[in-house]
Amino acid sequence: MIINTELEYKGDLFPSKIISYEQQVDSIDFLTDNNVIMRVTVLRDSMIRFRFTAKGYFSNDFSYAIDKSQSHGYNLLEVTDEKDHYRIKTAKVYVVVQKHDLRVGIYDLNNEPILEDEIGFHWEECYEFGGNIVKMSKTSRDGESFYGLGDKASHLNLKGRRFENWATDQYAFQKDQEPLYKVVPFYIGLHSNKAYGIFFDNTFRSYFDFSNERKGVTSFWADGGEMNYYFIYGPKMQDVVTTYTHLTGKPELPPLWTLGYQQCKWSYFPESKVKEITGKFRELQIPCDAIYLDIDYMEGFRCFTWSKEYFPDPKRMVAELAKDGFKTVVIIDPGIKIDKDYSVYTEALEKDYFCKRADGPYMKGKVWPGDCNFPDYTNPEVREWWAGLFKELVADIGVKGVWNDMNEPAVMEVPTKTFPLDVRHNYDGNNCSHRKAHNVYGTQMARATYEGVKRFAYPKRPFVITRSAYSGAQRYTSSWTGDNVATWEHLWIANIQMQRMSISGMGFTGSDIGGFAEQPSAELYARWIQLGVFHPFCRTHSSGHHGEQEPWSFGEEVIDITRKFVEIRYQLLPYLYTMFWEYINDGVPMLKPLVYFDQEDLQTHYRTDEFLFGNQILVCPILEPNALGRRMYLPQGNWYNFWTEEVSKGKRELWVATDFDQIPIFIKEGAIIPKYPIQQYVGQIEAPDLTLDVYFKLGKEKSYVYEDAQDGYDYNKGRYSYKTFSLNGKENELFITQHKEGTFETQYQTIKINLKGLPFKIKGIEIDNEEIIFDKELLEMENGLIVDKDFTELHFIGV
Repeated sequence: MIINTELEYKGDLFPSKIISYEQQVDSIDFLTDNNVIMRVTVLRDSMIRFRFTAKGYFSNDFSYAIDKSQSHGYNLLEVTDEKDHYRIKTAKVYVVVQKHDLRVGIYDLNNEPILEDEIGFHWEECYEFGGNIVKMSKTSRDGESFYGLGDKASHLNLKGRRFENWATDQYAFQKDQEPLYKVVPFYIGLHSNKAYGIFFDNTFRSYFDFSNERKGVTSFWADGGEMNYYFIYGPKMQDVVTTYTHLTGKPELPPLWTLGYQQCKWSYFPESKVKEITGKFRELQIPCDAIYLDIDYMEGFRCFTWSKEYFPDPKRMVAELAKDGFKTVVIIDPGIKIDKDYSVYTEALEKDYFCKRADGPYMKGKVWPGDCNFPDYTNPEVREWWAGLFKELVADIGVKGVWNDMNEPAVMEVPTKTFPLDVRHNYDGNNCSHRKAHNVYGTQMARATYEGVKRFAYPKRPFVITRSAYSGAQRYTSSWTGDNVATWEHLWIANIQMQRMSISGMGFTGSDIGGFAEQPSAELYARWIQLGVFHPFCRTHSSGHHGEQEPWSFGEEVIDITRKFVEIRYQLLPYLYTMFWEYINDGVPMLKPLVYFDQEDLQTHYRTDEFLFGNQILVCPILEPNALGRRMYLPQGNWYNFWTEEVSKGKRELWVATDFDQIPIFIKEGAIIPKYPIQQYVGQIEAPDLTLDVYFKLGKEKSYVYEDAQDGYDYNKGRYSYKTFSLNGKENELFITQHKEGTFETQYQTIKINLKGLPFKIKGIEIDNEEIIFDKELLEMENGLIVDKDFTELHFIGV
């Protein structure tokens, strides 16, 4: 007779004492007497992986996030058995493992604590689904700050907050709302001028708590899977971000046109409306490189179809747009309409490519076309099939980019907004439920889309943009921050999200300029454009339900402001392209929060507004109405006001006055900023020369310029040009030397030098040790000095 039918609730469970350890090359397994194993793997001297299991063995080691093409290595690995602990030493850190409870402490070589377990690893059995809820708690130091986690709509410094990671279609989200579209379970801790990173590579629904629940404790946990995290030591934040970005991967170089301005709306149709919009851009001389088509271009919202009514001849239209410099980007969603006369549906049905519920029926949900089934993009066979579907769009019709939306995955008219948790996925042979696959579904869709666009765009480079993403998605796609709102608060959010995404490895990101939901005022739209041109991905997008949001919708003043700032972006394209080159090669974020720039300055730890665009341009947007200036913080160094060329000393807060058609922009002293002539789209003209704006500094500074054919893959064969310009300023002299790598030869033959802030009058100029005759008046009138592009050294001699 059963007399107790209640399930015993065991609560939190903990490792007991260590009974043995075993080392296999770079990994050390510690076994406790209650069958817990902790595997410590040294990947680099500064990067260590910690992996736990409470069942006595590990499941298959598989990750969508980790870039398997990256190699790792270390200089030192020593394991010693002490009285009450084990000590693992690398060339950068010590790891101390307590024998009695498996708690871990990580210290620098001076034995100063970097990160220590509070409770450490513990777990809770999950009776409903099986497996465990895995948990980790760490000690937080006094004054410690936290950064990262991707597109969170909160303060840049995460201290005192709790976050949830579950990719969610969060229409018109608000400040501090959780969860959002992307899942980037990576954060940076900073205390005692030491930075470290934690990447919790677990795709289940997860949580991070930065001293919110308990003061002095940072914790992270997930509803299933393994406690599997990577510890990354700096001590500089730059080192942490770079190492994490290498770990999860970097994109290939995008075609240069994708760094131009782009225009989008839900929706531009029919063809005559599309032509009206593109024609207006050319008429008003506002540069623009891409036009987007939302779901209304399709026949009944069926992916990979065209509306015969609205777009009767898409190939001709796309070709005509291309002739005028516009690249066409189209939307593709994951929901495939259930329709026996729809070839994409019937083919997927025949091949059994749709996601299924636990008991066998196909997963059915309602999105834009009505009832839909959804491909399982975690199945490599499905990804290959999906990639092949892009042949007509890309190879035949000439579409240049694809935009993946609704891929959290989003489902309408259900409270969870997504698939039921019992939906099954292939997960590249590691079969699982939606609990595990949900957060990577969007990334695997973007991956399959990328593989198709790349295949059929060849020999040109692909362009893909996604709304949902998990760590590592940056290898395949750019992204935007989803359905924001036309409010001043959202302008503040967009500024922070872009900085946070950049230091979270996903640099090629932007917001919907002006806001997707609701209607911006003229002033708000202008201020958003002024910020948006300094984000890597620059696109206006809006819901047509709320009115018009083209630049000319707000009057002549905003037209002029939009033109002015978009022209600045187009002039800075070689600078932005160089930022991208550094990102894909060295893992350097394209946008840098002030704390990244100077972590030693405590004033930077809570600054949210100012950021570095690249290495040498400081931007501070205007984030409130009726402002003709603002207070801002200048970090260490001397900075030139972009508008006035006045020099200000850094490491202080100051008031910066601006007109409505300006925001505070400063150039780092010693910078050499490359510029192209203004053009209406990338490739419209051949630049007659490269302009270099040289900002004098008493001392030394290096600047870089990357150039190539602007598209294609020759740059992988060394056909690129990477120039290093070294500036050395003295009281009565200025030296500029050039060193070039790569075999690419630019079309322009000369470089134009514009000198800024020179403290002396020029009496002589030498180029490669030969004195030249020059026109002093023209030089002083800032018409610039024209020199051969292959010069080695310029020497300006003062009176």
